[in-house]
Amino acid sequence: MLRTVITAAIGLGLLATGCAPDSEAPVKVSVLSLSSNGKYVPTQVELTTIEDIVGLKGTVGDLQGGARIVIDVNDPALNNATEETIGEVLLKKAGHDVKASYISQKDPATGEDILWPADFHSWNMVTSYYNLERANEYFRTVGNMKSIDFEPVPTLYYFPEFVIAQNSKDPARDNAIFYPILQSFLVLPFEEIQRAPLPLNAGVMTHEYSHLVFNRLAYASQSFPLSLITWSQESPSQGANVLKSFDEGLADYHAYGATCRSPHGCDPAFLSSSFDNGPFSAVTAERDISKGDRCMSQQLWNNLVGQDVNTFSGGGNEYKVGTILASALFQAGRAQNQEAVLQRAVVAAYYDTSPTNPGIFQLTERFLNNQLGFTLALPALAIIGHVSDLELRKAVCNEFVDHLRIPREWLIGDNYCPASTSAGATCPSIVIE
Repeated sequence: MLRTVITAAIGLGLLATGCAPDSEAPVKVSVLSLSSNGKYVPTQVELTTIEDIVGLKGTVGDLQGGARIVIDVNDPALNNATEETIGEVLLKKAGHDVKASYISQKDPATGEDILWPADFHSWNMVTSYYNLERANEYFRTVGNMKSIDFEPVPTLYYFPEFVIAQNSKDPARDNAIFYPILQSFLVLPFEEIQRAPLPLNAGVMTHEYSHLVFNRLAYASQSFPLSLITWSQESPSQGANVLKSFDEGLADYHAYGATCRSPHGCDPAFLSSSFDNGPFSAVTAERDISKGDRCMSQQLWNNLVGQDVNTFSGGGNEYKVGTILASALFQAGRAQNQEAVLQRAVVAAYYDTSPTNPGIFQLTERFLNNQLGFTLALPALAIIGHVSDLELRKAVCNEFVDHLRIPREWLIGDNYCPASTSAGATCPSIVIE
């Protein structure tokens, strides 16, 4: 569908200019954006952070093409690698600056030059940059983050060869990834996802950008988060399982929040525009956070507290727990009409040095040698403690107890959940030992 849209857009009688495009921000350019009728259409936008419109570099990202990244535990070069050099080992080919091509058109209303991407990859790349810019803007405004929190500027590897040797000798396809070891994004070639490639999906790109934010704050920018590395060596890996679940769930929650600032409007099923009736279509229904019947099951709870991190992740359990978490936050914020307030509180909960209201990172440090003490309640308390509005806080407490089945007594206390917190009747009780 998108190739047809792109071809039609280029065939509008536009004339190529003889000069290189002006890279000084702001730059007016057309991208493919989800419209109010749910279709991806050419949309005129303004890039405010771009520094090189051809190479697609700016203060929110730096696109690189032609990279080759290989993850192979049997690679002998890993034997001497350190945390500082492992990126160089994995990055077999660093790639090169991308080169987007444009056609210039005068806006008949204003007389200003509008740049139209001249081929599919240019559309894909400039839309990728725009979606990074939108995600950054969401966290700066709604999340109240400072520009320093986003430094250094991450690389976005566009269509790299990304090989996970233990899975396949062939490069992976159909995914967008934040890879913390490289502190970079990977937008992989698409093969089965035909409706809307993932970099065009603003919700997907915000989800990945949320992982960057979680890493910068809840993991203090550690490429190898100490808590995850330490806890993953033990079995069961409750603390690691909880952290991975929160990382995924909060990424979905923020992806939803960012869609509310788009022409299409709030989209709790933001994956649907990419995963449409194809081999991944079931993902859309499973990750729709607007569903009010998302419940922690006995089996899922047992997996969370009883499995090692590889078994837990291998079953996709962090996404299942994460969806319940995101849905609980969605229900609470929507019911109180305070979604932006709650989104800001969530980001504030990632890192806080206050001894009486610590952030998630500070809590991981406290329990580094006791991951069984890092229960589902701890990061939940970090969020609750940063919700200042009493009615909103009570709503979050009730949703956590009801849907995540966190025992109410684990959450009640000064500056946390009130004694009136109750589970409600939405989800069945489970046995928690």
